[in-house]
Amino acid sequence: MRAISAHAEAVLNDPRLIAAWDRGVARLEQVGAPDGASRPFVLWGAYGTSATDPMAEPERWLAEALEDLAAQAERLLDEEVFRPLCVEFGPYGVHFIDRLFGAQVHFHEGQWWSKCLDAPVGTLQTPDLRDDPTWEATRRVAEAFVRAGVSVPVLGLPTLSSALNVAVNLYGEAFLMALQAGPEAARRDLATINDLLRTLHGWYRSAVPPSRLQQVVAAQRLQPPGCGQICGCSTALVSARTYANLIAPHDAALLGDYARGGMIHLCGAHTQHVGTWSAMQQLRAVQLNDRAAADLEAYFNRLRPDQVIYLNPCDEMPLEQALAITGGRRLVVVADGLGGAAPH
Repeated sequence: MRAISAHAEAVLNDPRLIAAWDRGVARLEQVGAPDGASRPFVLWGAYGTSATDPMAEPERWLAEALEDLAAQAERLLDEEVFRPLCVEFGPYGVHFIDRLFGAQVHFHEGQWWSKCLDAPVGTLQTPDLRDDPTWEATRRVAEAFVRAGVSVPVLGLPTLSSALNVAVNLYGEAFLMALQAGPEAARRDLATINDLLRTLHGWYRSAVPPSRLQQVVAAQRLQPPGCGQICGCSTALVSARTYANLIAPHDAALLGDYARGGMIHLCGAHTQHVGTWSAMQQLRAVQLNDRAAADLEAYFNRLRPDQVIYLNPCDEMPLEQALAITGGRRLVVVADGLGGAAPH
């Protein structure tokens, strides 16, 4: 197993960087607090990268990614933008869980795709991960990260997604139809998926120190330690009633496994669910990009005062308009400085 160099180890345990991390997290903790500052918190972290194939050599990949982070570690000293240092291995992108359930996943035109299962809704079986190469490589990256003993970088999870997102990936429109015509079959698969998601989240919580554990897209969605995350992309496809009755209990249960609840990622038209999310005590933050960002005002006005909004500014919601709506309150701006918008 390859260890990081003595130089990288020293840099990634530098007391100056640890202090900068502590200051950034302390400021992030104040976003949404009743006495919190009205100036928006600006977040734009850095990833360590490696050219090594992490599926073949996960420990080498992790070591090289940490070496890369050490070379750019001074970025964390930025006093205006919080720039956490992150390593994140996300095999198969948003289809990571699909692959664990046996879906065929392939890379095409710059992104990962999955083929729907050739099986009826309601027949999903919990996968055996003991000999699964995807999970083995992912697990070994996490274990190597812990062994490295670094105090500053955080480990971002792969895309553990959400029960509904995975179900739609696995079955396509057949699952959406089953939600209406065969809800018992849909309920069964949602429970099977969510049980696996909660098991994986639980493994990470037990394997990685909470201060070093973050969710997927950690560099742009970093939360205070002890928070989870779910993906809400496909909630745009269901009604408020369907979500509240069949899906929200699974999302709440997963986030409830975390000491401090967590975040939902949104990228489409989801405002029909704001009432449910406002009442979901486990939900502490929403993350808005692309189409969802255009509805910032609805989220800001209708969510609870203690629910934080992570916003990727875009053409439909430029920073100036976001500040006019929020006054900078309860807002994390995901951008490389207040002068520029984040890429989508």
